Amino acid sequence: MSDKINLDNVSVVLHRPRYPENIGAAARALRNMGMQRLVVVAPENFDIERVLKMATHSASDVAEAAHIHVNLRDALSSFNYVVGTTARLGGERQVVSSPSELARRLVPISHENRIAIVFGPEDRGLSNEDIRYCHTLVNIPTAEFSSLNLAQAVMVMCYEIFTAEVRDQESERAEFMPRLACRHELDGMYDQIRDILVRISYINPENPDYWMNSLRHFFTRLQLRAKEVRMIRGMCRQINWYGKKCYDDGKGEG
Repeated sequence: MSDKINLDNVSVVLHRPRYPENIGAAARALRNMGMQRLVVVAPENFDIERVLKMATHSASDVAEAAHIHVNLRDALSSFNYVVGTTARLGGERQVVSSPSELARRLVPISHENRIAIVFGPEDRGLSNEDIRYCHTLVNIPTAEFSSLNLAQAVMVMCYEIFTAEVRDQESERAEFMPRLACRHELDGMYDQIRDILVRISYINPENPDYWMNSLRHFFTRLQLRAKEVRMIRGMCRQINWYGKKCYDDGKGEG
Protein backbone atom coordinates (compact mmCIF):
# COMPACT_ATOMS: atom_id res chain seq x y z
CA MET A 1 0.00 0.00 0.00
CA SER A 2 1.03 3.63 -0.42
CA ASP A 3 -0.06 7.16 0.37
CA LYS A 4 -0.70 9.58 -2.49
CA ILE A 5 -0.70 13.35 -2.65
CA ASN A 6 -3.94 15.29 -2.09
CA LEU A 7 -4.34 16.96 -5.49
CA ASP A 8 -7.21 19.13 -4.24
CA ASN A 9 -4.67 21.07 -2.15
CA VAL A 10 -2.21 21.69 -4.99
CA SER A 11 -2.38 24.72 -7.30
CA VAL A 12 -0.22 25.77 -10.24
CA VAL A 13 0.62 29.48 -10.24
CA LEU A 14 1.75 31.16 -13.47
CA HIS A 15 3.50 34.44 -12.66
CA ARG A 16 3.40 37.03 -15.46
CA PRO A 17 2.95 34.60 -18.39
CA ARG A 18 3.49 36.39 -21.70
CA TYR A 19 1.38 34.26 -24.05
CA PRO A 20 -2.27 33.27 -23.58
CA GLU A 21 -1.58 29.99 -25.39
CA ASN A 22 0.78 28.93 -22.60
CA ILE A 23 -1.97 29.47 -20.05
CA GLY A 24 -4.28 27.25 -22.07
CA ALA A 25 -1.62 24.58 -22.53
CA ALA A 26 -0.89 24.67 -18.78
CA ALA A 27 -4.61 24.13 -18.11
CA ARG A 28 -4.47 21.03 -20.33
CA ALA A 29 -1.47 19.73 -18.38
CA LEU A 30 -3.36 20.13 -15.10
CA ARG A 31 -6.42 18.38 -16.50
CA ASN A 32 -4.32 15.49 -17.85
CA MET A 33 -2.86 14.90 -14.38
CA GLY A 34 -6.12 15.16 -12.44
CA MET A 35 -5.53 18.68 -11.12
CA GLN A 36 -8.01 21.57 -11.20
CA ARG A 37 -6.54 24.66 -9.56
CA LEU A 38 -4.84 27.24 -11.77
CA VAL A 39 -3.76 30.72 -10.64
CA VAL A 40 -2.55 33.40 -13.08
CA VAL A 41 -0.67 36.50 -11.88
CA ALA A 42 -0.39 39.72 -13.93
CA PRO A 43 -0.60 38.04 -17.35
CA GLU A 44 0.59 39.99 -20.39
CA ASN A 45 -1.75 40.24 -23.38
CA PHE A 46 -4.41 38.14 -21.68
CA ASP A 47 -7.00 36.88 -24.17
CA ILE A 48 -9.46 34.29 -22.89
CA GLU A 49 -10.37 33.18 -26.42
CA ARG A 50 -6.74 32.30 -27.18
CA VAL A 51 -6.45 30.61 -23.78
CA LEU A 52 -9.52 28.45 -24.39
CA LYS A 53 -8.46 27.55 -27.92
CA MET A 54 -5.24 26.00 -26.60
CA ALA A 55 -6.92 24.49 -23.54
CA THR A 56 -9.44 22.72 -25.82
CA HIS A 57 -12.88 21.69 -24.63
CA SER A 58 -11.51 19.06 -22.24
CA ALA A 59 -9.64 21.61 -20.10
CA SER A 60 -11.81 24.68 -20.68
CA ASP A 61 -13.30 24.41 -17.18
CA VAL A 62 -9.81 24.62 -15.63
CA ALA A 63 -8.94 27.67 -17.72
CA GLU A 64 -12.24 29.44 -17.09
CA ALA A 65 -12.03 28.83 -13.34
CA ALA A 66 -8.47 30.19 -13.08
CA HIS A 67 -8.00 32.86 -10.41
CA ILE A 68 -6.42 36.06 -11.76
CA HIS A 69 -4.32 38.25 -9.45
CA VAL A 70 -2.49 41.54 -9.89
CA ASN A 71 0.63 40.64 -7.89
CA LEU A 72 2.38 37.55 -6.58
CA ARG A 73 2.17 38.42 -2.91
CA ASP A 74 -1.63 38.59 -2.99
CA ALA A 75 -1.85 35.46 -5.15
CA LEU A 76 0.13 33.43 -2.61
CA SER A 77 -1.39 34.89 0.55
CA SER A 78 -3.67 31.91 1.29
CA PHE A 79 -1.08 29.19 0.62
CA ASN A 80 0.73 27.35 3.40
CA TYR A 81 3.60 25.95 1.34
CA VAL A 82 5.09 27.54 -1.78
CA VAL A 83 7.41 25.83 -4.27
CA GLY A 84 9.30 27.96 -6.78
CA THR A 85 10.59 26.53 -10.08
CA THR A 86 13.99 27.73 -11.26
CA ALA A 87 16.38 27.03 -14.13
CA ARG A 88 19.10 29.21 -12.59
CA LEU A 89 21.18 27.92 -9.69
CA GLY A 90 23.55 29.53 -7.19
CA GLY A 91 23.30 32.78 -5.28
CA GLU A 92 20.08 32.81 -3.29
CA ARG A 93 18.99 29.57 -5.00
CA GLN A 94 20.89 27.11 -2.82
CA VAL A 95 18.38 24.50 -1.67
CA VAL A 96 16.97 22.93 -4.82
CA SER A 97 15.10 19.62 -5.23
CA SER A 98 14.51 17.46 -8.28
CA PRO A 99 10.84 17.16 -9.38
CA SER A 100 10.48 13.56 -8.16
CA GLU A 101 12.14 14.24 -4.81
CA LEU A 102 10.07 17.36 -4.29
CA ALA A 103 6.82 15.57 -5.19
CA ARG A 104 7.43 12.86 -2.58
CA ARG A 105 8.10 15.51 0.06
CA LEU A 106 4.79 17.15 -0.75
CA VAL A 107 2.74 14.03 0.03
CA PRO A 108 2.60 14.48 3.84
CA ILE A 109 2.38 18.27 3.52
CA SER A 110 -0.57 18.14 1.12
CA HIS A 111 -3.07 16.61 3.55
CA GLU A 112 -3.44 19.69 5.78
CA ASN A 113 -1.83 22.46 3.73
CA ARG A 114 -2.53 24.37 0.50
CA ILE A 115 0.47 24.08 -1.83
CA ALA A 116 1.42 26.41 -4.70
CA ILE A 117 3.82 25.43 -7.50
CA VAL A 118 5.01 28.74 -8.98
CA PHE A 119 6.35 29.23 -12.51
CA GLY A 120 7.94 32.50 -13.65
CA PRO A 121 7.72 34.41 -16.94
CA GLU A 122 8.78 32.50 -20.06
CA ASP A 123 11.74 34.76 -20.85
CA ARG A 124 13.41 35.09 -17.44
CA GLY A 125 11.74 32.90 -14.81
CA LEU A 126 11.25 33.88 -11.18
CA SER A 127 13.30 36.80 -9.88
CA ASN A 128 15.23 36.79 -6.59
CA GLU A 129 12.43 38.88 -5.12
CA ASP A 130 9.86 36.29 -6.25
CA ILE A 131 11.67 33.34 -4.69
CA ARG A 132 11.63 35.02 -1.28
CA TYR A 133 8.00 33.93 -1.10
CA CYS A 134 9.01 30.28 -1.60
CA HIS A 135 9.62 27.63 1.04
CA THR A 136 11.72 25.56 -1.36
CA LEU A 137 12.88 25.51 -4.99
CA VAL A 138 12.75 22.84 -7.66
CA ASN A 139 14.85 22.51 -10.80
CA ILE A 140 13.94 20.36 -13.81
CA PRO A 141 17.21 18.80 -14.99
CA THR A 142 17.85 18.89 -18.72
CA ALA A 143 20.69 18.27 -21.17
CA GLU A 144 22.81 21.12 -22.59
CA PHE A 145 19.80 22.94 -24.01
CA SER A 146 17.95 23.87 -20.82
CA SER A 147 15.13 26.07 -22.10
CA LEU A 148 11.78 24.37 -21.48
CA ASN A 149 8.53 25.81 -22.76
CA LEU A 150 6.36 26.97 -19.84
CA ALA A 151 3.64 24.41 -20.54
CA GLN A 152 6.26 21.64 -20.82
CA ALA A 153 7.65 22.56 -17.41
CA VAL A 154 4.13 22.58 -15.94
CA MET A 155 3.49 19.12 -17.39
CA VAL A 156 6.71 17.69 -15.93
CA MET A 157 5.86 18.97 -12.46
CA CYS A 158 2.19 17.90 -12.65
CA TYR A 159 3.21 14.41 -13.77
CA GLU A 160 5.66 13.99 -10.88
CA ILE A 161 3.06 15.26 -8.40
CA PHE A 162 0.34 13.00 -9.85
CA THR A 163 2.54 9.89 -9.62
CA ALA A 164 4.19 10.68 -6.27
CA GLU A 165 3.54 8.25 -3.47
CA VAL A 166 5.00 7.25 -0.12
CA ARG A 167 5.36 3.51 0.38
CA ASP A 168 4.58 1.66 3.61
CA GLN A 169 8.24 1.45 4.57
CA GLU A 170 8.56 5.23 4.16
CA SER A 171 5.27 6.23 5.77
CA GLU A 172 6.61 6.07 9.32
CA ARG A 173 9.17 8.74 8.39
CA ALA A 174 6.67 10.85 6.45
CA GLU A 175 4.23 11.88 9.14
CA PHE A 176 1.40 14.17 8.09
CA MET A 177 2.39 17.77 8.59
CA PRO A 178 -0.12 19.93 10.51
CA ARG A 179 -1.32 23.22 9.03
CA LEU A 180 1.50 25.67 8.51
CA ALA A 181 1.20 29.45 8.65
CA CYS A 182 -0.03 30.81 5.31
CA ARG A 183 1.90 33.36 3.25
CA HIS A 184 -0.35 36.20 4.47
CA GLU A 185 0.58 35.39 8.08
CA LEU A 186 4.27 34.94 7.28
CA ASP A 187 4.59 38.07 5.16
CA GLY A 188 2.94 40.17 7.85
CA MET A 189 5.44 38.76 10.36
CA TYR A 190 8.41 39.47 8.06
CA ASP A 191 7.24 43.05 7.49
CA GLN A 192 6.97 43.58 11.24
CA ILE A 193 10.37 42.03 11.98
CA ARG A 194 12.00 44.10 9.22
CA ASP A 195 10.54 47.34 10.59
CA ILE A 196 11.70 46.54 14.12
CA LEU A 197 15.23 45.55 13.03
CA VAL A 198 15.58 48.72 10.94
CA ARG A 199 14.34 50.82 13.85
CA ILE A 200 16.91 49.37 16.28
CA SER A 201 19.67 49.63 13.61
CA TYR A 202 20.21 45.88 13.42
CA ILE A 203 19.91 45.74 9.62
CA ASN A 204 20.83 48.23 6.91
CA PRO A 205 17.83 50.44 6.10
CA GLU A 206 19.18 51.00 2.57
CA ASN A 207 18.51 47.39 1.55
CA PRO A 208 16.54 45.67 4.34
CA ASP A 209 15.19 42.84 2.16
CA TYR A 210 18.75 41.65 1.41
CA TRP A 211 19.53 41.49 5.13
CA MET A 212 16.24 39.72 5.80
CA ASN A 213 17.12 36.80 3.52
CA SER A 214 18.99 34.88 6.22
CA LEU A 215 16.09 35.29 8.63
CA ARG A 216 13.64 34.12 5.97
CA HIS A 217 15.74 30.98 5.34
CA PHE A 218 15.94 30.35 9.11
CA PHE A 219 12.19 30.61 9.69
CA THR A 220 11.45 28.59 6.54
CA ARG A 221 13.47 25.68 7.95
CA LEU A 222 11.39 25.85 11.14
CA GLN A 223 8.10 25.55 9.15
CA LEU A 224 6.18 27.83 11.49
CA ARG A 225 2.56 27.26 12.51
CA ALA A 226 0.07 30.12 12.75
CA LYS A 227 0.24 30.12 16.56
CA GLU A 228 4.03 30.51 16.46
CA VAL A 229 3.76 33.42 14.01
CA ARG A 230 1.32 35.16 16.38
CA MET A 231 3.76 34.65 19.25
CA ILE A 232 6.67 36.17 17.30
CA ARG A 233 4.52 39.13 16.22
CA GLY A 234 3.48 39.66 19.84
CA MET A 235 7.16 39.79 20.85
CA CYS A 236 7.80 42.36 18.10
CA ARG A 237 4.95 44.53 19.34
CA GLN A 238 6.34 44.37 22.88
CA ILE A 239 9.84 45.29 21.69
CA ASN A 240 8.38 48.20 19.74
CA TRP A 241 6.38 49.36 22.76
CA TYR A 242 9.37 49.10 25.10
CA GLY A 243 11.68 50.93 22.70
CA LYS A 244 9.18 53.79 22.35
CA LYS A 245 8.69 53.92 26.14
CA CYS A 246 12.44 54.13 26.77
CA TYR A 247 12.73 56.89 24.18
CA ASP A 248 9.84 58.86 25.69
CA ASP A 249 11.20 58.37 29.24
CA GLY A 250 14.61 59.64 28.08
CA LYS A 251 13.06 62.72 26.55
CA GLY A 252 11.18 63.39 29.78
CA GLU A 253 14.37 63.26 31.81
CA GLY A 254 15.99 65.75 29.44
